[in-house]
Amino acid sequence: MKRVLTVSAILIITLLLFAVFFVNYSNHSTETVFVGVTYCGNSVEEGKLLIDKVKDYTNLFVLQSGVLQRDFGSVDELGDYAVSAGLYFLPYFGYYIEESFSVWLETAKQKWSAHLLGVYYSDEPGGKMLDDYVEFRNTTTGDSIMKTRYGDVVLEKSDGIVIIYKIDGIIHLSLPDSNQNLNSTDGTETGVYATFYPDSTITVDEPNATLPNYATYEQLSSLRPLKDVHEAADRFTTRNQHNVEYLSNSTTVFTSDYALYWFDYLAGYDVILAHVGWNHTLNQHLALIRGAARLQNKDWGIVITWKYKSSPYLDTGTEILNQMSTAYECGAKYFVLFNYYDDLNPHGTMKDEHYTALESFWNDVIKNPRVVHGSIKADSVLVLPKNYGWGMRSPEDKIWGIFKPDNQTHAISDLMESILKEHDLQTDIVYDDPGFPLPSEYQHIYYWNLKYDAN
Repeated sequence: MKRVLTVSAILIITLLLFAVFFVNYSNHSTETVFVGVTYCGNSVEEGKLLIDKVKDYTNLFVLQSGVLQRDFGSVDELGDYAVSAGLYFLPYFGYYIEESFSVWLETAKQKWSAHLLGVYYSDEPGGKMLDDYVEFRNTTTGDSIMKTRYGDVVLEKSDGIVIIYKIDGIIHLSLPDSNQNLNSTDGTETGVYATFYPDSTITVDEPNATLPNYATYEQLSSLRPLKDVHEAADRFTTRNQHNVEYLSNSTTVFTSDYALYWFDYLAGYDVILAHVGWNHTLNQHLALIRGAARLQNKDWGIVITWKYKSSPYLDTGTEILNQMSTAYECGAKYFVLFNYYDDLNPHGTMKDEHYTALESFWNDVIKNPRVVHGSIKADSVLVLPKNYGWGMRSPEDKIWGIFKPDNQTHAISDLMESILKEHDLQTDIVYDDPGFPLPSEYQHIYYWNLKYDAN
């Protein structure tokens, strides 16, 4: 009798443990996070092939085609196919015509409902501010402001005068013909080109030219747009404000970036996908994106980008799996593999090992109740100076893409490296901003110029 009772007890306990495991497993919802790939090709049919290939171990399809974004019919066809396969859909648009786009968006929301995750609008706004040409418009004066990829700022005034502010401090002034009554030797009108140096030296290509009365180095400097980090931050965050606000009023607005995440959120984006795979280290990326999202109450994720500029482009499948797993434990909500178009492979640049890594991530991490989402939490934070848009890829990286590293840059770089070494993935990196106070969970607070221990 005792033996029967013992066996029965063991059976009951086993059943209870199984029931608990089953409940935990079934409650470990794959809908709390989103895992997928991008499709960057030009063919709807090849996009469908990619959906068929990954639909059993992803729940998100990102359409990031430069060509297909211009054709709502193609976007709809791939969206219908992805949603029918049980996936969520996120289409990319680098630009849009508001009236026609508004009609499409409302129809898409009604048709796909929650399976339309939102709109992926524009790409790498912070990265472009650091590394590319970015144009601003002064709506009051009509002046055009161009930030170049070399760090120069070009001011083109509405009357045609052009002032070029070089990153090394030199200023070039170009006056159009209409601003001078000078004649060249062949009798045709000409403009004037002058160079102003920080030591007040001036060189002019027309020695007898009359320069405007404001044309001294100091006076030209006073006309400079993007004078400091605060104006740069303001112009950056308001540049696309109208478009982002319009979208955000209707849906969730995504973008991806590799720098300045904090300011992307300030610009109005709801979700930022941080680039992983190149640039600075993984723990630095995660500290920046998680810190920005945490303080600004936004969602975040990662996109695995290229490690190499030529084939095989992506890192190994093993390393990609490790990166995704780490980001998952740090609390990322979105996981995307950047699968660029390859005319030799209809499935893109991803190789078999990358699909295997994606499938392993889905089955062994996402659906595994023993791997806890967000289990690695930050108890330490580095607080950077307000609006200090340093690229952070090296101590020599530019600030906002237009200022050379200053006296603070090297000290901050050393401090950041030290904090990440000591606290690793338990670190967030944020900016000093009274609008976003630090939560009480941070036990170790490092300001760029001092340390404060909450204990």
